[in-house]
Amino acid sequence: MSGETLHIHFLGTAGALPTPQRNPSCIMIRRGSDTLLFDCGEGAQQQMMRARTGFTIDAIFVTHWHADHFLGIFGLIQTLSFNGRTKPLTIYGPQWVHDFVRTIKHVGRFNLNFPVTSEELSDGSWVRFDGYTVTAFSVSHGLPALGYVLEEDRRPGRFDRERAIALGVPPGPLFGRLQRGETITVGKNGDGSEVKPADVMGPPRPGRKIVYTGDTRPITERLAEIAKDADVLIHDATYDETEANKASEFYHATAGQAGKAAAAASAGMLVLVHISSRYTGTESHIADAAKNFPGTILAPEDLTMINVPVRQ
Repeated sequence: MSGETLHIHFLGTAGALPTPQRNPSCIMIRRGSDTLLFDCGEGAQQQMMRARTGFTIDAIFVTHWHADHFLGIFGLIQTLSFNGRTKPLTIYGPQWVHDFVRTIKHVGRFNLNFPVTSEELSDGSWVRFDGYTVTAFSVSHGLPALGYVLEEDRRPGRFDRERAIALGVPPGPLFGRLQRGETITVGKNGDGSEVKPADVMGPPRPGRKIVYTGDTRPITERLAEIAKDADVLIHDATYDETEANKASEFYHATAGQAGKAAAAASAGMLVLVHISSRYTGTESHIADAAKNFPGTILAPEDLTMINVPVRQ
């Protein structure tokens, strides 16, 4: 499904404390008809309304159990129930995710009209969707915490039309059969020859890849492998370089460290999130990251949406 849209909505980009301009962590990724939430801080529902995304959520992935990353789930669950949802919803997360879902059911004094289930993930765990996979990886945040990789399946290679014609394949439906992976026979009266997809198709092409670290100290060497060639690396950048000691103390990263990770991974774009409330702007963050990463750098405002194009 190489033509599926892939959009990232930055619904919350603040650090632990919200500001008038930034909500706590919440990233929505829409891939085709699927909608996934990665973290869901307080106020997420209003951000969805402002972004006009609606409330069709297929799964929620929580990075860790600090309140700014999950408090919005309580209200969202109730709204989904009020709106008549019957489809099950799974909440994925690290250790204690089962406790969290039990708590939702225990403290919510309303009728929940759809099943809410939990699935504990750890480093290397993966969840399969139609055409892509979400894989968890461990990060360094002082408690069990995960980042996530959303990666599409590999796409077929390019079809060599001239080569196919040279092998006797007439333009038309047989081209499509070869592109779908079928071996065909060309020629008449039983003296035909086989043409295999490998004869006319180039090497498989990678799908798109988005990596979200959640909150973490620098894990540059791991990200060099995990986020290798990512289209988008969404990285903790709570502090600029003037607060590097504080970043280390509280298990966060600086924008400069995020830039080093993006460079090590050869990422296409670096997105800086979880911006501390001490900053009124992100100019210093972008400048610090740019010292280490020559690619595109974005420190999005809340409600920013980016489109991840299909790789050529």
